[in-house]
Amino acid sequence: MESKVSEGGLNVTLTIRLLMHGKEVGSIIGKKGETVKKMREESGARINISEGNCPERIVTITGPTDAIFKAFAMIAYKFEEDITNSMSNSTATSKPPVTLRLVVPASQCGSLIGKGGSKIKEIRESTGAQVQVAGDMLPNSTERAVTISGTPDAIIQCVKQICVVMLESPPKGATIPYRPKPASTPVIFAGGQVRADPLAASTANLSLLLQHQPLPAYTIQGQYAIPHPDQLTKLHQLAMQQTPFTPLGQTTPAFPGLDASPPASTHELTIPNDLIGCIIGRQGTKINEIRQMSGAQIKIANATEGSSERQITITGTPANISLAQYLINASFPDPEPHGRTFPA
Repeated sequence: MESKVSEGGLNVTLTIRLLMHGKEVGSIIGKKGETVKKMREESGARINISEGNCPERIVTITGPTDAIFKAFAMIAYKFEEDITNSMSNSTATSKPPVTLRLVVPASQCGSLIGKGGSKIKEIRESTGAQVQVAGDMLPNSTERAVTISGTPDAIIQCVKQICVVMLESPPKGATIPYRPKPASTPVIFAGGQVRADPLAASTANLSLLLQHQPLPAYTIQGQYAIPHPDQLTKLHQLAMQQTPFTPLGQTTPAFPGLDASPPASTHELTIPNDLIGCIIGRQGTKINEIRQMSGAQIKIANATEGSSERQITITGTPANISLAQYLINASFPDPEPHGRTFPA
């Protein structure tokens, strides 16, 4: 990676993700999108805001580091302006700090914290900003929130140092990005049917997404079973330790202190034809990613004439199958605003 030292540090292309509440996003977009348009033009960074009627949105900033720092500066000063305006109608005497939340792959958080917290302490002391790395991962992802608060100038200096750490310590392994979801999302029911209709969910026999795991691995939100944030990572680690298929002529590698892998089992799902493309992805990229991350073998049956569904066969250990099921489920698009019922 070619780089040169500039005012902002390393002049390379980088992507930073921010997690914002709806009110903050509205401030960034501005009336008829004028504020975000101005930020894009003046900073030279690409600023994308995730779609969806969600309480939280992801703001993605991409570009050379100098452009990213300009965009961050504009966002920080806009938030400070909002705080100043809100205080004019308030009796509060102390001005609250500007706060931004970054979304960072968990595999990079160790480098950001440093040995015994040395790196994060250094960043706090040299910039004057407060930095907090969340202990838990964001739901259904392998990312953590990093909260930065302080004056706009302190935040800009802090972001510069965090960018340097991220460039020096790239993410390890596969990252499952955090995607804020509205309340209604497709779920897998008993028999492998997929529905996004809350009314159907309330009457259907709901099977937990990761059926081989004990019940405390879930929180129930409405009619949906959502894995606890750290459960997905544990499953991923478990799945990677338990590779059930050994190429011919090779012996199964021994893991000290680990029992032999559980026997492989098979699970079948029935998916509507119009959703198969979401699972396969362009030129098979998505299905290959799911196979690699879960460690399971996944076979999709050919389309049958007259049938509106396709059969998917997942083979592997319970952990492999559970993670594959979850990743397949996460591939589906958000339901349309008026709701959509998939065929049973």
